[in-house]
Amino acid sequence: MNRNTVHARVLVDELVRVGVTDLCIAPGSRSTPLILAAAARGPQGDGALRIRVFIDERSAAFFALGLGKATGRPAAVVTTSGTAVANLLPAVVESAWSETPLLLLTADRPARLREADANQVIDQRGIFGSYPVLALELPPPEVSDEALRHVRATAGRAVAASMGLPAGPVHLNLPYAKPLEPVPVPTDLPEGYPEAAEPGLSGRPDGGPWTRVGARRPRASVDEIEALARDFEGTERGVIVAGPHPEAERLGPVLRRFASAWGVPLLADPLSGGRHGPSAGATVIAGYDLLLRDPEAAAALRPDRIVRVGSTPTSAALVAWLGRHGDVPQTVVDAGRRWKDHQAIAHRSVPVCPVDALDRLTARGLEASGVEWLARWTRADEAVADQALAGPAHEGHLARAVVDALPPGTPLFVSSSMPVRDVDAFGGARDAALSVLGNRGASGIDGIVSTALGVAAGSGRATAALVGDLAFLHDLNGLLATRERDARLVLVVVNNDGGGIFHMLPVREREPAFTPYFATPHGADFEKAAGVYGVDYRRVAPEELGGSVSEALTSDRRGTLVLEVRTDRDDNSAAHAASVQRAIAAARSAL
Repeated sequence: MNRNTVHARVLVDELVRVGVTDLCIAPGSRSTPLILAAAARGPQGDGALRIRVFIDERSAAFFALGLGKATGRPAAVVTTSGTAVANLLPAVVESAWSETPLLLLTADRPARLREADANQVIDQRGIFGSYPVLALELPPPEVSDEALRHVRATAGRAVAASMGLPAGPVHLNLPYAKPLEPVPVPTDLPEGYPEAAEPGLSGRPDGGPWTRVGARRPRASVDEIEALARDFEGTERGVIVAGPHPEAERLGPVLRRFASAWGVPLLADPLSGGRHGPSAGATVIAGYDLLLRDPEAAAALRPDRIVRVGSTPTSAALVAWLGRHGDVPQTVVDAGRRWKDHQAIAHRSVPVCPVDALDRLTARGLEASGVEWLARWTRADEAVADQALAGPAHEGHLARAVVDALPPGTPLFVSSSMPVRDVDAFGGARDAALSVLGNRGASGIDGIVSTALGVAAGSGRATAALVGDLAFLHDLNGLLATRERDARLVLVVVNNDGGGIFHMLPVREREPAFTPYFATPHGADFEKAAGVYGVDYRRVAPEELGGSVSEALTSDRRGTLVLEVRTDRDDNSAAHAASVQRAIAAARSAL
């Protein structure tokens, strides 16, 4: 063995000790020490790690991101040096902005080769800019007790940083000089090795972490809880607005209990965790996106207190409504990394864990808001639900069909662009527990297929995904991960032959430039695309979608199934607009 071998084995051993269970590898030469160390802990070794291999580094990173979303723990990504590292950036950005755990282990050339015209050498230090919550370059491998103890402590520190509040990406850059294989290098190891390297070499004898590092989780003080309770006293028209949140499964039940105790409507984004679950029908308002598009309805629902949790909601109508109420006291409860008030309208910001704070406020007891206030929202919401999907079918109907078809407990991954907006506006609310996830940190359409497969593997359950055709095409290489036996995915692709979201924008009227430069029709054959990757494919009619999704999720089939549903962009736009008008008219009548 040599220094590289010892260093990599100690690092991987400590990552296992602190709870890393999944490792995604994009093969390369410079990462040989890490790969061989991981192999010894993988299925052909002691089985401590699930190891997955990817040709495309971008897919590897997004798959690991999906694992992090599903489990709340970081999966590790191993790459070689050079542009392989640069390909991780899109997933790093999404990890940072969606506050999802992710661990990046990037092999590098020795520092002496930087800026020296050496092959495949770029400056990997700081390559991800300000996005990581922690970025470190480990010193060149050294075999000594102190150096190996430092490696172990760094591993524990890295995983804890990735899982804190805020969670996010951690980058460890690891320079290795040749030889990279585990061949003996007499000058590398001190006399008396391995005894001279104990205990850093073998780790704690009880098998536990070298340093137990707690994840940062800011907790509200007693005084802060009391201050919040005083703020809410006397509220007659309170509203809770819940945006996407990285701990949606923990936050959702707390949100619903808090809203019920306070007696106020809960405007819950699908990715907040609050929309779906037991007792959701009591306070959850799912039709806010449609009813708040109307100035008359919005004016009738003016609050006197707003509590905000999570990131900016998906609904532009809801965001605009919040902006028009800058004179209404608004409290933001969030321990995330980013400032969650881009409109600068908050009156109070409390940087603490909302799960803990709202749970304690509920337990303390709150004076309930007026009964008629919640009833007014509920009447409007029910009226919107009755009319929104009453007319000609459009892609909102497809979103609702997918949501309604999900067995309780099923994860649903929703792509950015129109799918998440349709789920928000038309997906409704269910009393069944559903886990709705998406890449809404940076809201890109890159890596969608890979992330969805990572969610499926991480959840250990048959999973559904709703994606657009451009997102599907953008990440076709992600389908290579369908060979992972624990990634059971029903991938619904809504194919409108281009960027259907642009038909909802004013630029739609700007022909002849609109079609080739915005709508971008592609004419791709998705059946052939699925065949290239050996993935099962079926084209279904819109009215068959719900049944097909339900059947696929409840069967004992393994692997991935692509269900393609074709729509027309122009017809969809017109039917969508008609739905909005019907919903607005219904809300006005109810109010």
